Amino acid sequence: MTSSYGLRGQHPLQGLQGLQGLQGRAAIVTGGTRGIGRAVAGQLAEAGALVCVTARDADAVRRTAEELGGVGLAGSVADPAHPRAVTELVLREFGRLDVLVNNAATNRPYGPLMAADPDEWREAFALNVEAPLRLVQCAWRTWMAEHGGAVVNVCTEGAAHVGPNVGAYGTTKAALLHLTRQLAGELAPGVRVNSVSPGLVRTEMARFVWEPGEREVAAGLPLGRIGEPEDVARAVVWLASDAAQWVTGADLLVDGGTRVRAAYASTPYAVHDRLRSGAPTDTGPGSPSGR
Repeated sequence: MTSSYGLRGQHPLQGLQGLQGLQGRAAIVTGGTRGIGRAVAGQLAEAGALVCVTARDADAVRRTAEELGGVGLAGSVADPAHPRAVTELVLREFGRLDVLVNNAATNRPYGPLMAADPDEWREAFALNVEAPLRLVQCAWRTWMAEHGGAVVNVCTEGAAHVGPNVGAYGTTKAALLHLTRQLAGELAPGVRVNSVSPGLVRTEMARFVWEPGEREVAAGLPLGRIGEPEDVARAVVWLASDAAQWVTGADLLVDGGTRVRAAYASTPYAVHDRLRSGAPTDTGPGSPSGR
């Protein structure tokens, strides 16, 4: 079951419209009520875009839609009916669909792959891989095939390597990374498809990683701090904008130097210690990567 919300009237961030060629364009942000998704939705609205957010929590969707002067649809991206419903809502309310940000995800099943529950494994792929594809298909068939557009998938820095207890998450995000490149080739030249791969970001989903010893974790990163949702959002908005009009099939790493930390510090990676010793308290869809 889904519920839609909207607020008519002047855009609350109207004074900041027109940035990066996004003014008047329509965007969907999944998992758009908290963490990285909320930051992306806010920055798209700040740049003048008309924004539709989706998430499971109906109250949060309603509040966010009102705050952004946009619309929202409550429901799960894994629901087979959701992609069509959200696409129809955006076309009905905004008359166009220019930007799609696939941000919603789950980090279940969390733990060793030998203990992974088959149902949770299938759900992870439904949320993290199949749902983005279905949304792109709907956007393509209803608007983008004729008018063009931009898709940005939120992956993870961890898709390039292995880590304790996050095998299922990393595997699904590696699949999403390949899907990004495949779609970039298939949908060119009209639709650009790119991804952003965050490192550890200060979200509720990742609290069990960064909160127990944030200073220690940050000290092991070349840029000296963990990420904020806004750090990732700026990258997403850039890829969605005309500033990146000659960029497709790319993965933009936003990780504070995580990938190059071996040349910066010789100490053990504190994030892996947290992953071994802790467990997420919130593993449902929302901000990506348990990060």
